[in-house]
Amino acid sequence: MRKSKIVNTSKILSKKSMIKMILNSILIFGLFVFSHCDEDNSVDDLKADFSYEYKEVNHVVFTNQSEGEYYSMTWNFGNGKEETTTDKKKTYEVYYPLAGDYDVTLKLLNYSGGTKVTSKTINIASTDFVISFTAEVDALNPNIINLENTSQGQFESFKWIYRDKEIVDETAHAAYFPFVGSYEIELQVIKNGNEISLKKSISISQNDPDYIDNLSLVWSDEFDGLIVNSDNWTFETGATGWGNNELQNYTNGGNAEIVNGYLIITAIKLDDNTAVGSYSSSRIISKGKKEFKYGRMEVRANVPEGRGIWPAIWMLGSNISSVGWPVCGEIDIMEYVGYEPNTVHATVHTPSGYAANGDGTSVTLVSCEEEFHNYGIIWTEKQIDFYIDTPENIIYTYNPILKSEDNWPFDKPQFFILNIAVGGDWGGAQGVDNSIFPQTMEIDYVRVYQEVL
Repeated sequence: MRKSKIVNTSKILSKKSMIKMILNSILIFGLFVFSHCDEDNSVDDLKADFSYEYKEVNHVVFTNQSEGEYYSMTWNFGNGKEETTTDKKKTYEVYYPLAGDYDVTLKLLNYSGGTKVTSKTINIASTDFVISFTAEVDALNPNIINLENTSQGQFESFKWIYRDKEIVDETAHAAYFPFVGSYEIELQVIKNGNEISLKKSISISQNDPDYIDNLSLVWSDEFDGLIVNSDNWTFETGATGWGNNELQNYTNGGNAEIVNGYLIITAIKLDDNTAVGSYSSSRIISKGKKEFKYGRMEVRANVPEGRGIWPAIWMLGSNISSVGWPVCGEIDIMEYVGYEPNTVHATVHTPSGYAANGDGTSVTLVSCEEEFHNYGIIWTEKQIDFYIDTPENIIYTYNPILKSEDNWPFDKPQFFILNIAVGGDWGGAQGVDNSIFPQTMEIDYVRVYQEVL
């Protein structure tokens, strides 16, 4: 009988494990040594250093004195200002208005990602300038904050910044905050060419009940001339479908006239077809001529009627040429489609909701084809209110809680558009009735009211 050979596998495994552990240790140690040698070598030739010199009152000039091969330098001047540069010969003159010690740091970055840092403490012996201001609620009007610049020392100029406003060189200023909420007020002072700023937060406890009454008429077109005023309006022309598969050709004034103080835009049938170019109309815009940010915008108009007609009173962001639509934002103050008589629509279009997904409302207005009505918005940094006839008759409010570039592009100027389209994706959704033409939209005025406080 053949005997089996018994192998002690535990000893073999033990030897293999030991050899593996030794090899791994050698590898790890080698990597450790290599990485540390590489790190040390990468910065061994670097010497981070700078000199400084006091110049004039509270000014310090910093000069790079570093040695070795490196790519960039990052300065931290200890006063909240930091700058990165690749210019090794660049000097910095820094203004320190307040007395005290400031830790200045210079960090070098070489081409291998290695860094060297040096720090020095400078002492500013005396205070040259102190920025300060007071902000007190007005005793008679809780929506006004009385500001006073109480800064100490000499400076060239200053300005208040709040609610997208900039008020220059008013030592005492009454800042108007018409709506409930928290706001930031900034005082920005220029001294020796340096910008110094201070910010404070304030709270407003109530909406101003007289906000609408406090707005002032800043621009209007009453259409009381002989022709459309070219200082206010430009005719857009062409039969391009206008992004909505519309059928009309917009003409250069042939379909718009001033009659007895009214702007009359007329849509005309040119042939018996229902194709692109079978109709003519007008579209006027105030782009580059009359553009506005915030305020009460109101247009008094009488709309046309009939299936296939699509008049609109609306606004687009003035930056549309650079950012496109819908990033520029669109405010449709009033739209009407003829196959839905006695109904008007108010809509906003933003990157977060546009075209058929725009945010808005539709309301019944039985007399819109027979009578003039006022179509308006009250546009503030907080929200956009749409109204019909009076500002008290709000039909829709657009007010995203968390505003972003996607849902609130309405912090930039916009321009007006007045037009009648024929057909199109929405206006022509149920076809065009050629028996209705010609059709006119009459506009009494376009007015803009804004804050003057």
